[in-house]
Amino acid sequence: MADKLKKYPLWSTVVVLGLLVLCNVLSQSFYGRFDLTQDKRYTLSEASLKPLDSLKNPVFVDVFLGGALPAEFRKLREETRQILEEYAARNKQINFNFIDPLEEGANSESIIQEMQSVGLTPLRYSIEEGGKTSQEIIFPWAMVNSGDKSVRISLLKNKLGATDEERVNSSIQQLEYIFSDAFARLVITDKQSIAVLKGNGELDDIYIADFLGALRDYYNLAPFTLDSVATAPQRTLDELRKFDMILVAKPTEAFTEGEKAVLDQYVMHGGKSLWLIDPVIAERDSLYNNTGTTYAVPRDLNLNDMFFSYGLRINPVLVNDLYFTQIVLATGEGSASRYEPYPWVYAPMVFSKNNHPITKNLEALRFDFAGAIDTLKNKVQKTVLLQSSPLSKTVGVPAEISLEIIGQEPDRESYNNGNQPLAVLLEGRFNSMYHNRVKPLDFNDNKEVGENSGMIVISDGDLIKNQLNQGSPLELGYDKWTNNFYGNKEFLKNCVNYLLDRNGLIYIRSKEVSIPFLDKEKVAAQLGMWKTVNLALPLVLLVLCGLLFSVVRKGRYARRSEVPFRSYDRNEQVEDDD
Repeated sequence: MADKLKKYPLWSTVVVLGLLVLCNVLSQSFYGRFDLTQDKRYTLSEASLKPLDSLKNPVFVDVFLGGALPAEFRKLREETRQILEEYAARNKQINFNFIDPLEEGANSESIIQEMQSVGLTPLRYSIEEGGKTSQEIIFPWAMVNSGDKSVRISLLKNKLGATDEERVNSSIQQLEYIFSDAFARLVITDKQSIAVLKGNGELDDIYIADFLGALRDYYNLAPFTLDSVATAPQRTLDELRKFDMILVAKPTEAFTEGEKAVLDQYVMHGGKSLWLIDPVIAERDSLYNNTGTTYAVPRDLNLNDMFFSYGLRINPVLVNDLYFTQIVLATGEGSASRYEPYPWVYAPMVFSKNNHPITKNLEALRFDFAGAIDTLKNKVQKTVLLQSSPLSKTVGVPAEISLEIIGQEPDRESYNNGNQPLAVLLEGRFNSMYHNRVKPLDFNDNKEVGENSGMIVISDGDLIKNQLNQGSPLELGYDKWTNNFYGNKEFLKNCVNYLLDRNGLIYIRSKEVSIPFLDKEKVAAQLGMWKTVNLALPLVLLVLCGLLFSVVRKGRYARRSEVPFRSYDRNEQVEDDD
């Protein structure tokens, strides 16, 4: 019996070691990750897996969120780390690293300048400790590198009037989309093509330079004019049909019937289009004169019948909104002059309803002298992407617009015609504008009912217009006069990506992620209580465990002392065995 007891520990050790080796071998063959979160925030969408599985070369992701961070940004860092771990678990080519660019001992000023030179703008935030406020700097950016390709990713969304917690929550919502989009850009080989329409008084390239630059990572861009329609309409249509989409940015000259016929057949053959139309002639620059007054009049582009046949009407009115952005005016004279921002009701601040992948989690947009859109009943599906606030109204033209309204109190009772559509998505099979009508031109394979297509119509041409600084284009959505950022660029990019989306990445934007944060006011009010609990509770538990152990130990030895000791004679034991 004694020999068996001696062998048992060795045998159990061998069994345990064998089981550990077996589990290790099985874990290499059968690997899995389980997402137990209620909103499945760590489960990658099918659309994310397509570009991820296409990565064949090593990919290195540098995230500049290392070092000490406030609680809100630590949450963003951990969520970023988690989503990157999911990517790396799916594709071993992905490697990531968290870097603190301003680590101790580094030359902060030179590093900040170097980071800014490549477009990585720092974020400055305030920290209050012990009644003192200090300014800190972080870089909420990531760089994705593979071979000679690099993609810059902004991890933090700017939202007007939002707290740091709200901004971080919005940023976490978009993590899967922005990283999947970056991986997709690394593997793009055959880019789709976009024709930037010219020849009808559209915006000059310098005013749409920033937006076109953002599109070049995804698509091939080329200018296209309709000048040859008069002499070679069929060839013009054939050339236009080589493009997947057309971009029409604020035309100011009327389209001829021949040009409309070409555009109509382009749509009938499945071509996508993004239209930014100003139905009224009203420019902000015309206000900066001695009188501070301009006159708004309708702009005739000869497109009403075409849009009417597709299912909408752009009304020649101006949207006047009490949710407004600002206009900057000079006050004073000479060296004492200053630029001051003033409320401007003809520049609506438009918020998305978060009911569509294009507008999900968008910053506020800035419109300027926008018209209003009516949707008409037909078989085409229509989705209002953006609309004015409930406290808005329309102003008919011709009308006088004067800077004098800045100092006047608005009549709020007159703002009773709100929620005017400003951007509409149309999808389906469009009827030709020349259906059952005399056609101005004869085309090969002329269609009166089109293939499935889509278009987005926006009633403000200036939505795509970037400002200039000393002749150089600034980022679209940035207002140099007020130093505010608006969501114009992201919205328009989403529009293009939605219309031309091949892999469904845009639908990831609809994913809902709920991130809980601490209630700062409640924490501050209960700070003393929780400090006491954190300090006292471990000591109390330690004392209770010690007392419990002592009682159990005494009870155990007390029971043993009550058992009588019996001795056996050796000879008696032998006889019993016999």
